[in-house]
Formats: sequence, C-alpha cells, structure tokens
Amino acid sequence: MGADDRKLRAGVVGAGHMGQYHLLAYAELWDIELAGVVDVDRAQAAKVAAPYDTRALVDHRDLIGLVDIVSVAVPTEQHFAVAADLLEAGVGVLVEKPIAPTVEEARELFAIARRSGAVLHVGHVERFNGAVQELKKIVERPILIESRRLGPFAPRVQKDSVVMDLMIHDLDIVLALVDSPPRRLTAMGSSVHSGVIDIANIQIGFDSGTIALITASRATEEKIRTLAITQPDAYVVLDYSEQDIRIHRRAALEYTLNRESIRYRRASFVEHVQVHKDNPLKLEILNLVRAVRRARKGEPIVLAEAEDIRSLAMALEIERMIRDGRPEAAYSNSLPWSGHSA
Repeated sequence: MGADDRKLRAGVVGAGHMGQYHLLAYAELWDIELAGVVDVDRAQAAKVAAPYDTRALVDHRDLIGLVDIVSVAVPTEQHFAVAADLLEAGVGVLVEKPIAPTVEEARELFAIARRSGAVLHVGHVERFNGAVQELKKIVERPILIESRRLGPFAPRVQKDSVVMDLMIHDLDIVLALVDSPPRRLTAMGSSVHSGVIDIANIQIGFDSGTIALITASRATEEKIRTLAITQPDAYVVLDYSEQDIRIHRRAALEYTLNRESIRYRRASFVEHVQVHKDNPLKLEILNLVRAVRRARKGEPIVLAEAEDIRSLAMALEIERMIRDGRPEAAYSNSLPWSGHSA
C-alpha cells in the first residue's frame, strides 16, 4: 500500500447529536481510522468514543498530528476558532453548516485553507441527496419553485434561527438550480418556541422571472421535506426524506361531446424517477476523503467558496430583514449574498 493509499486518520470535534452521526459514518468506511473524538465535556467525549475504541479528548488542538481529516460539529459560534486551527495545521475539514456566524469569518476560513493547502468543505448535506443529484438533470427553465422544510422543535438547536438551522439547505439548493441573479426578496418570520426565529417564509424573485417560495418551520408536528418545481413542460415533486422524485407531464387534451355540453379533461401521466439511495452524510464524507487524497497527489484543490458564501450571505440577509421588520427589499448587481457587500 502506497503512502497515498494508506488509511486516512479521522477525528470529530463535537460529541453531540450531529457529531455522533459523523462518527458513525467514518466508522463504516474501511479506509478510515478513527483517531479521536473531542468535546469540552470530558465525560460526553469518553461516552461517545468508547464504542469506537478511540481517544476521548477535550481540546481540538490535541488532534493535530493525529488526524488527516476532521468533522467540526460544535455550536456555530465556535466554528471559526476550531476550523481555523485545524486548517492552519493542514488538516482537511468538513465543518457543519452554517460555516460561520458571519461572511467575514467564512471568507477568512477559505483564505486559511488556500494558504495552508488544506481541503475545506461545508456540510450542505442535501447536495449529496440522491434525489437532488437527479433533479439537476431534470430542471430546466423553472417558473415556480416551492420549498417546504417543516418539523417539530428540537431544543438542541435553539441558538440558531430556523433560517440557519433548516432554511439554509433550501437556499443552497434553489440558488444552484436557478441560473439567474436574485433581484427581489421578501421575508417574514416569528418566534414560537425559542428566543430566535422559529418560522420563516421568503419569496425570491429572479432576473429570469423565476419565483421561489421557501418556508421553514420548527413548530410543525410533522416532518415535511419537499421541493416542487413548475417548468414549461412538467411539474416536478421531490421528497428529500424519501429521496424520491415524481414528474407530472401533460399527455393530451381530451373532450367528450353530448347534447348539453362539451366536457374537457386534461390528461397527464406521472413518471417515477429511479434514484440511487444512499446515506447523504456518508457520501459527503467520502467526497471529503477523495478531495484530501487528490490533494496529497498534488492535484488542484477545488473549494466551493462561491456557493457556500452565497447561501450563508442570503441566510444572514433574511435574518436581518425579519429582525429589522423590513419585509421586502430589491437589489442591484452588487448583491449582499454575491460577496460584494455582505
């Protein structure tokens, strides 16, 4: 086995809910060695590390020298400090979304990654959903996009607003689907269970004429994760949870004639798209692993900085609009989420 083919050593910083998902995903990969779990709560770190027979640590810097890749799954306000130290040391990092609380910190993390030659990925896990991968092949000239990401309240995420906790996934997907700059944005939201925004509804008007309606809620007692797209020749419905896509297409216009009237019926058919279903988080981690291996061979590192900054910047703008009671805004070419004036 060559140096480039040896097992990569992985660590996880944050032994909470998301951190444990990352641990499980790493443990299922044969070419990954779990080198350590970090949490400021030593007992929690030990409890989570025990089933994997790996180190339990309380300081993320203790991973330096022990790991090649790390998942950062700590509270958002700690993302910059933790990720910056690891990137400076040349460690490949997958940081959970949102990458940072501000665009400035996010840009600095990418700058550090470029300087050190480290790989930096942001945990937009829905990009690796099999249905989303198929959707990119189907969507052309969307007219109307309707996104709903609803579910019950989870106390563990009450520090982040529903915009950063849930809606940022949909912003990321919608902005990638529409090949046109946003021009108008409306935003409304309210608090229900926490001190921050728990329900948010936005409308984006794009230069192309596409309209996107996005609703996110953590005050809904049913988990709903759907995306519906109207385009000239079809109505496409995606279910994130089921990794399922159905395409409704017009078949023909039929009519029947009797003595009293002519009755019209628009017939349609539904196409059920075959989707390769896998664990999106595992696919996301595999993407990081492949990127780190390519970097070790001297291949160029591709960072999704523009996409990651765009999603974060728009989410921050939506939070500002709701917080300031400013329900509608129009923008020129220098958009707050384009990186020119965030």
